[in-house]
Amino acid sequence: MLSLALLLALAPAPAAAADPLAGTWRNAGDSVRIRVAPCRGEPGMCGTVVAASEKARADAAAGGTERLIGTALFRGFERGEDGQYAGTVFVPDIGSEVDGTLHLEGRDTLVAEGCLFAGFGCREQRWSRVTGR
Repeated sequence: MLSLALLLALAPAPAAAADPLAGTWRNAGDSVRIRVAPCRGEPGMCGTVVAASEKARADAAAGGTERLIGTALFRGFERGEDGQYAGTVFVPDIGSEVDGTLHLEGRDTLVAEGCLFAGFGCREQRWSRVTGR
């Protein structure tokens, strides 16, 4: 008969807790929705556009981004000791990448910030978690 310790050792390990950034998020106007998940082929978390309004797609196209849906807006975001995530933000309206940060305010508000030049031209955008179907 197997001992309890041996049974526990043979049991599958519980799945690692999901990153708190993981999930689907919408911008304030609900014109863009992204899905945040572990990046494929690189470390960190990535946020990819899964839905976009016609206006958002047109604004992105004017900035040189022909296909907004499927575009990674957040790349390589890794959590620092302060609980804030750092990575790269792609701004489709201007077709440029900037260094950025992400942090959660509560469970359902994601705050993204990016700056064009060393602390200048900074912009903050708040995303709300999409729950349900």
